[in-house]
Amino acid sequence: MTALLRNGDYCPDGMGGFRQAWGGEEVLERVLFQLTARRGSFPLLPQVGSRLYLLGREKPAARGTVGAGYAAEALAEVPDLQVTGATWDEGGQRLHVELEWKGAPLMAEVPL
Repeated sequence: MTALLRNGDYCPDGMGGFRQAWGGEEVLERVLFQLTARRGSFPLLPQVGSRLYLLGREKPAARGTVGAGYAAEALAEVPDLQVTGATWDEGGQRLHVELEWKGAPLMAEVPL
């Protein structure tokens, strides 16, 4: 179980607490945190985060492939999770990461 985050803030549950996530939704929350945090920004936890912030240096045609590699690197230690692909949305400046968790497909949309 983990708390839901949106735009860096906890989501209130309307009863003075915070909304919680379970199962695939929990995994997706952890994935989004891992992908949006810059790798190396937590000095005591250097493995936290991804290098997706570097995608701006790549040519637009290569960003999907390179982004899939960065996502796979960042999520390598998440149990039962595989990165199956990624596509770059040039207009929205977002990376759509396709995942599979315990046989179920998941999609993470990462704004950059």
